[in-house]
Amino acid sequence: MLLAIGDGALDALLAQDAPTGDLTTHALGIGRAAGRITYAARADMVLCCAEEAARMLERVGVAPDLRYGSGDRIAAGTVFLEGRGPAAGIHLAWKVSQTLVEYASGIATRTRRIVEVARAEAPNIAVACTRKNFPGTKEISVKAVLAGGAQMHRLGLSETLLVFPEHAVFLDGTTDFHGLKRRHPEKKLVVEVSSVEAAMAAAEAGADVLQLEKLPPEAVADVVRRVSSLPSRPLVAAAGGISETNAAAYAATGCAVLVTSAPYFSGPMDVKVVISRIENSAGERP
Repeated sequence: MLLAIGDGALDALLAQDAPTGDLTTHALGIGRAAGRITYAARADMVLCCAEEAARMLERVGVAPDLRYGSGDRIAAGTVFLEGRGPAAGIHLAWKVSQTLVEYASGIATRTRRIVEVARAEAPNIAVACTRKNFPGTKEISVKAVLAGGAQMHRLGLSETLLVFPEHAVFLDGTTDFHGLKRRHPEKKLVVEVSSVEAAMAAAEAGADVLQLEKLPPEAVADVVRRVSSLPSRPLVAAAGGISETNAAAYAATGCAVLVTSAPYFSGPMDVKVVISRIENSAGERP
């Protein structure tokens, strides 16, 4: 079960687009006309947030017919959602629901590409996305990452122990992480490093996970080999610049995790929306 975005958040998105209603539809006097809206993929894609689009339609009085859901791979031309109801509701939800699916599906589709490239080389490797999503889009971004088959590396600062070099500048002398681990025994300690030497020092100091920032694949492989002989072997995660173009090379190093922000910077997938008027049983427009 993927993350469900709550009605409050969906209502807020609708309100951003029409804070005091839809002036054009009201001015034209067409709000009560019965209509149909369909959503279709213009290209092959991994769908995301179709459930939220359907719920938006429902929130404005349009009956949805959802045919595919988040995580489904659909072909170009596939209609994944249809709605029927008053034109006022259709026009109110139209653009914001379309755009939501386009951006979320863009993240999900690129995430899936990276996952598939990595797992073709190393079937058990984990692909984890950072918290570097556009501010204000956390729930949507997380849902898209999960729909794409990856996991979250870190949801926020309150969740994990991740020591960056930027933390180390405020520490005096060599850091011994064993004391930190004793104070927070239920947390895995992740330490980011940018050299093989720093990785080995962090491993000796008690790091549970070595996050190798922008090291080339051969250096990552070297760290994997070196830590394999340690009594307490830390996991190795490759991070920084990971995408579908190099995921296979990093997966081949033997590291356990690929950490990436690339999906957040992919373009949206294109969704075709068609709105039509429904004739009444006599063949006349109501």
